[in-house]
Amino acid sequence: MRRWRARLDIDSRVRGNDKYLTHLMNITLYGIPNCDTVKKARTWLGEHDHEFVFHDFKKQGLPPEVAAGWLEQLDWETLVNRKGTTWRKLSDEQRAAVVDKPSALALMLENPSVVKRPVLDRDGQLAVGFSADAYDRIFGGPAA
Repeated sequence: MRRWRARLDIDSRVRGNDKYLTHLMNITLYGIPNCDTVKKARTWLGEHDHEFVFHDFKKQGLPPEVAAGWLEQLDWETLVNRKGTTWRKLSDEQRAAVVDKPSALALMLENPSVVKRPVLDRDGQLAVGFSADAYDRIFGGPAA
């Protein structure tokens, strides 16, 4: 309870700081809740007091505009998890057909579970996968 009150005090002091409040609303973590790597990322974000929205591929799907935006910033080979179960379950023909961004986009939209997880979107900056060191760099170093 004390921690909650402390957060309220901090929030009331920065209420006029739109940049701070906007920052809190611009972190989205995309993934599947039962994925161990996604669980680690969610835990890290929570332990470091970063407010975020979790987008569940299984329940919410993968919006085409989101996936297309990722492919504008990242190579398709970074986003398509060729080591995962979903990829291995694809037919040889399906796997062979993924050769460029358009074919990767079609596969990602048809099978969101083929996306390497998690995908972190922090104010348009994307990170794929999870490591505590990478998240420390993205969020400006380890919390004090």
